Amino acid sequence: MPGIDMHTHSTASDGSLTPTDLMLAAKHADLQAIALTDHDTTGGLDEAATVAADIGVEFIPGCELSVVSPNGNMHILGYWIPIGPSALSDTLRFLRDRRHERNHLIMAKLKALGMDISYDEVLAVSGGDAVGRPHIAQVMHTKGFIQHVSDAFRDYLGSEGKAYVPKEKLGPRQAIELLKSVGATVVLAHPFLLGLDGADLRGVLKQLKGFGLDGIEAYYTLHRPDQTLLYLDIAQDLNLLVAGGSDFHGAVKPDVLLGRGFGNLFVPYSVLDAMKSRRNELGLPA
Repeated sequence: MPGIDMHTHSTASDGSLTPTDLMLAAKHADLQAIALTDHDTTGGLDEAATVAADIGVEFIPGCELSVVSPNGNMHILGYWIPIGPSALSDTLRFLRDRRHERNHLIMAKLKALGMDISYDEVLAVSGGDAVGRPHIAQVMHTKGFIQHVSDAFRDYLGSEGKAYVPKEKLGPRQAIELLKSVGATVVLAHPFLLGLDGADLRGVLKQLKGFGLDGIEAYYTLHRPDQTLLYLDIAQDLNLLVAGGSDFHGAVKPDVLLGRGFGNLFVPYSVLDAMKSRRNELGLPA
């Protein structure tokens, strides 16, 4: 039975498929709808929207914002975001500029440790404008500085690593209000990563709802069945929308299949219907 996938990535950020190939893969997988939610960029949306329209795949333009909160790293999904210039794209461009500066600082630290990497090498593997640590790690691996990509984050690029440089991020309120300002439907991604129990998570979600949060990603590749049930229960109690997706990255996460995750994921079209209904109630296009 075909479903939908509301959480995917392309070469515009850290996925391995181009936006075109991702839409073709969605068609091949018989998905009823797909959202492209690249990290901190809208760069792949125009291409994806054009191809999706040509091949008859329902497409929802989105993005995934990285934010910093008292609970650690948090990701916020925005759906039905503008494809062209907007306050969102302007802010993301500013953050990308800061990220480029950070990348250069990281590579300077790596060079001091005997690992000489050029920015051209990193750009060559990134394929997009959201260049970050995963691309630096790939170059480190290609050049033989590390045995596995995971070693790069453990020893050098992670928060305890020898070449770590903090990243400039939005706070939860800034991210949510920014997305709401451009008419987006806003969802907390993969809540299990916050590591909170039911009561604490409810408290965080109540606060985020006060900032404008619309929903929670209950259906997700790495959620256990009991976690999914908890998130569905919280969503009902707080009148939050439910979303879901695979977090597909292609070859970067080869075990995660588009629309199916590890093979145990199914997101029904009714999830998208509910989101559209809420947008219609608010007078927003869907």
